Amino acid sequence: MGKRRFFKPFLILIVAVMTWVGWTAPAAAFSDEQKLILQSWRIVNQAYLDTTFNDQNWWSLRQKYLRRRLDNRDQTYDAIREMLATLDDPFTRLLEPEQYRSLQVNTSGELSGVGLQINIDDESGQLEVVTPISGSPADAAGIKPRDRILEIDGQSTAQLSLEEAASQMRGRTGTEVTLTILRPATQEQKPYTLVRDRIALNPVYAQLDTESAPDPIGYVRLAQFSANATAEMQDAIADLQDRGAKAFILDLRNNPGGLLQAGVEIARLWLNDSTIVYTVNRQGVLGSFDAKHQALTEAPLVVLVNQGTASASEILAGALQDNGRAQLIGDRTFGKGLIQSLFELPDDAGLAVTVAKYETPDHRDINKQGIAPDYTVEQDPIPISKIGTEVDSQYKKAIKVLTQNIIVAQNDAA
Repeated sequence: MGKRRFFKPFLILIVAVMTWVGWTAPAAAFSDEQKLILQSWRIVNQAYLDTTFNDQNWWSLRQKYLRRRLDNRDQTYDAIREMLATLDDPFTRLLEPEQYRSLQVNTSGELSGVGLQINIDDESGQLEVVTPISGSPADAAGIKPRDRILEIDGQSTAQLSLEEAASQMRGRTGTEVTLTILRPATQEQKPYTLVRDRIALNPVYAQLDTESAPDPIGYVRLAQFSANATAEMQDAIADLQDRGAKAFILDLRNNPGGLLQAGVEIARLWLNDSTIVYTVNRQGVLGSFDAKHQALTEAPLVVLVNQGTASASEILAGALQDNGRAQLIGDRTFGKGLIQSLFELPDDAGLAVTVAKYETPDHRDINKQGIAPDYTVEQDPIPISKIGTEVDSQYKKAIKVLTQNIIVAQNDAA
């Protein structure tokens, strides 16, 4: 088994034991290409969430692809992709060495390209936008969550994997790429020409709002659950408290997720002695991540969410909502409730494999459904410069709710 590492979005380490039945040729009898096929097959056989493997005989597929003539690594990669495609799961996929390295860089807090988080819609099979990264070329151009990417530089995306599409959108800083976008709500189709840029992703932005309410409000925006997000969030909360914040707004709008562990650790900064998330593996075994008594603040809290709030963001939002720690304001979230783990292959490639699903503390399965906010305030995504202004109706609603909560808290203390 290759080394396994947590990665974007929403990962959990899976340890399993395999029992082999029947005769298997000694490893020495296999070529290097066959060994890579076999290793990939074994990883899925051991870890994949669906033990029916999409209602097919996984062992017979092993035999089929081991018998195939493989003259080079490209042919082997094609065979692995074909084998994984039979699972009908876009999140279980092969990552060639360059893609694997790029994914590791992304979770460390640095992105390059046009700044789009993408997904393949389960029902339509189309490439869709989860969210544009705040401040990125895609964000500045007005691309929105749920937009469909039909073409990249004139090439149809219908047959592209997530990594192939991402690779085509990446490139040297200053170069252009044209995306043909379909907006489902209006059926409008439009080309967007974007200039690629290097995006240093600072996961946390914080400021103290002393003008919108009688008491100071601490505003914290979390862009992604990267490796440094927890430490930055902790520093932001402590700094805002020192400056007199009486309540907090946690902005998870257009946050596509990231590392599961970062989501759990950030939830612990807001919660005391509570269940954060349940995980369900292939055996149906329920595990959980819990908060210890280490919340940094018990001040009133609201969370802003929208259609671009996905995966680890939904774990955090669901934990805060179900535990009564915060009220959610905005639009229904994206609905990504599956957990992937990353397995390293011997040639520095990797496999992303769906290994579990998660449920909120109240055992809500949000996959494909999302989380409904406590207060629905529909609003198109707005640029960073407009957050907290008159056009940000979700922020204005958060200030109103927090002002009422502060008054209640002060009366209770009296």
